[in-house]
Amino acid sequence: MTKVALVTGASRGIGRATALLLAQKGYAVGVNYLKDEVAAQQVVTEIESQGGQALALRADIADESQVLAMFTELDATLGPISALVNNAGILFQQTSIEHLTAERINKVLSTNVTGYFLCCREAVKRMAHRHGGQGGSIVNVSSAAARLGAPWEYVDYAASKGAVDTLTTGLALEVAAQGIRVNSVRPGCIYTEMHASGGEPGRVDRVKGNLPMQRGGTPEEVAEAITWLLSDAASYVTGSFIEASGGR
Repeated sequence: MTKVALVTGASRGIGRATALLLAQKGYAVGVNYLKDEVAAQQVVTEIESQGGQALALRADIADESQVLAMFTELDATLGPISALVNNAGILFQQTSIEHLTAERINKVLSTNVTGYFLCCREAVKRMAHRHGGQGGSIVNVSSAAARLGAPWEYVDYAASKGAVDTLTTGLALEVAAQGIRVNSVRPGCIYTEMHASGGEPGRVDRVKGNLPMQRGGTPEEVAEAITWLLSDAASYVTGSFIEASGGR
């Protein structure tokens, strides 16, 4: 039976790299996106050109009704979910706390935190033994910012990722007996469109000299860590964090 994975925010960056790698590993992949349908369809086309199965799924994960519709479509088209990668997120331009607005804070938290909770909830409903599921695995993409609170990070974004870490730890304990593993990857300085669109193009190049490995990471390197955590090779790993941050 083909395993089914859902990757949120899969039209670019870490999500895209993860969707492509999971397809190579034999997963049928739900490619979630919010705005860029063309990019999402390109991911689907690339997977299908290599003999895999994929489905583009438009949904704002901060909207409960859209999350429900996305999971229903995934069920009907690809089958029962066995792996969830919570990756979609919002990052705004760096600012000090004096310039934060409630609108910005709530937008960040609704996507980066509430969205993760909603997707976890729907995945657990389908994976848990008590609901007739076969178990599964969840990986939440957090950030080194949640651990380091580094001055070049974004305070609202870092706070949202701290909440993701708490979700990962708590949910791992809650659903372990239901056959579900929950882990997290914390990327550091990674070359992605997300950081460029956050108002700081070239940020990784500016700070990479402060990293022990003296370089930024790639989305593909983070995808490898995510894919390992989802795999049977990590079958006794839950509630754990992989630091994909160049040694920082």
